[in-house]
Amino acid sequence: MKIFIKLLLIVVLFTSCNKEVKRDGYLIEGNAKGIYNGIRVYLKGVDQNNRQIDLDTAIIMNEKFSFEGKVLEPEMYYLTINSVNGNLPVIVENGIITIDIDKENLINSKLYGTKNNEALMTYNHNLKSLIDQRQEINLTLRDAAQVNDAQKVKSLQENMSEVNLKLINLPYEFIEDNPDNYYALIIMENMLNNRNAELVRILNSFQNISDDLKATEKGQTLLSKIATVQSIIEAQINTEIGKIAPDFSAPTPEGNLLSLKEIMGKVTLIDFWAAWCGPCRRENPNIVNIYNKYHSKGLEIIGVSLDGVRQPDPKAAWIKAIEDDNLIWHQVSNLNYFNGPIAKMYNIQSIPASFILDADGKIIAKNLRGQALEAKIAELLD
Repeated sequence: MKIFIKLLLIVVLFTSCNKEVKRDGYLIEGNAKGIYNGIRVYLKGVDQNNRQIDLDTAIIMNEKFSFEGKVLEPEMYYLTINSVNGNLPVIVENGIITIDIDKENLINSKLYGTKNNEALMTYNHNLKSLIDQRQEINLTLRDAAQVNDAQKVKSLQENMSEVNLKLINLPYEFIEDNPDNYYALIIMENMLNNRNAELVRILNSFQNISDDLKATEKGQTLLSKIATVQSIIEAQINTEIGKIAPDFSAPTPEGNLLSLKEIMGKVTLIDFWAAWCGPCRRENPNIVNIYNKYHSKGLEIIGVSLDGVRQPDPKAAWIKAIEDDNLIWHQVSNLNYFNGPIAKMYNIQSIPASFILDADGKIIAKNLRGQALEAKIAELLD
């Protein structure tokens, strides 16, 4: 009986120990071969302005360091080490993450232990391989061009096109093959920050990832970014020269709603400006002169003010500027700065900005000022 009790106690103790090592947080274990004791290691996050900020610090002892904590969902952090070049992206997620540090450059370090980090390593390996191929082809292509080997140049150019296409397709293929991997969100976010982003393709990729991934904080943030970029692109398309100007309505200084279609003339100028905008105010005398010359011939102007949240009393400032600058044409404003619906509809990123419309409301010129503006109005109405 005593032997049975002892065995039972050993089993209970062994089970208890197993429960203690089962993790519900993260443990980052770093192997820093060749790096001296006392060197500091930093785990950094990114703030709202995309600047890295220190989140945790460790010290290397006996060529090792560690970080411990807990996250609600995976997050992209960056690891830096004093006196070591570069920084290493790490997806911090609950589990055990092992890092073998490359003391020459952190970006060449190895990550193991969790599926998201292993996916990150695989993706970056494939990316580097394609970039290396492209560089090698480029060097060979340059040599072939110098000796006028036209056949080889043509063959290498075809190879280069194939590699470039693989580079373009690589992120989309990764997302398709890993629809439940957090790193897919990071790839989409990076693509979306590219000025030449293929928005439709990114949106399709987002729609095909798992519902769990979409529900994460980063998934929801990414969806919001996609929607914002999509609206900007739509606004750019809708306000290209040759398109019919989108109709809008907004309050006048008296508080009455006035729409674009109500005031259309033979030629209509939509003028985006604000009381706080120095260049706008300096341009106003020129617009006054043009209006006085051509209003009787069919010119109509509607001013859209972007006065708003940055001013103590935006409406008072707007009305005073209208009076001071003698702006006797139609005026409207939502008094919401660049966040107003008309500014977004016309993708206004800076002011002054303007659109010239013909009698049918078609946009025929944009953002003309000074003599160029008057010359265009004269061309249309003289």
